Amino acid sequence: MFYWLVKYTLRPLFLLLFRPRVVGAERIPARGGALLASNHLSMCDSLFLPVLTRRRVTFLAKSEYFTGRGIKGRAKAAFVRGTGLLPIERGNSDAAAAALAAGVRVLRTGRLLGVYPEGSRSPDGRLYRGKTGVVRMALLAQVPVVPVAMVGTDKVLPIGETVPRRTRVEIRIGEPLDFSVHAGRADDPIVLRALTDDVMLAIGRLSGQERTAADAALARRAALPRLGRAARTEVTQPVD
Repeated sequence: MFYWLVKYTLRPLFLLLFRPRVVGAERIPARGGALLASNHLSMCDSLFLPVLTRRRVTFLAKSEYFTGRGIKGRAKAAFVRGTGLLPIERGNSDAAAAALAAGVRVLRTGRLLGVYPEGSRSPDGRLYRGKTGVVRMALLAQVPVVPVAMVGTDKVLPIGETVPRRTRVEIRIGEPLDFSVHAGRADDPIVLRALTDDVMLAIGRLSGQERTAADAALARRAALPRLGRAARTEVTQPVD
């Protein structure tokens, strides 16, 4: 209930402030589970995508968001629960397996799961190497992967800043990628890497970003001294 309240409260505000344009919304399946695999330029990506699409979109989020202290912390925890984020632990292989299992459960119930294959926000606007957990979830849940490109969100809320800027945003949605022919090969690293590269190619064609084979998380760590403390916040980390 709270999810839809937030969604339809923010939608008119977003339309007024950011004049968003959604291209290809009809490509999101009208029913059934699907992975929305997006590039990741800004913290606000996880608001724009669910607010501007018809169906409910669930994201995986680090568990720290749900354990805040004090009035501010509890309010933040209530907000992220209400907006459809699911808590995941991070930092080791068991946590990664749990995150993957949580994503598969969401998909098998016929819901949309939003993921960032890069695993971290791009520190410089380039499109980084995708993590294979995204395709693994799609194969295990037997759902399509819908490539999504966020354009302009890095100008709304650049890394290291907390006050949004009024600028236009565009969401470009590509044709769903059907990997059903590879069903049963969710543990084949060669298949996972090849299909993940296909997903990143599709995202790159939509976004127009320069691609790099580097790891986004490593690039962000190297850039932290110049990006500042606010750049340490993450929404989700797809497993590899």
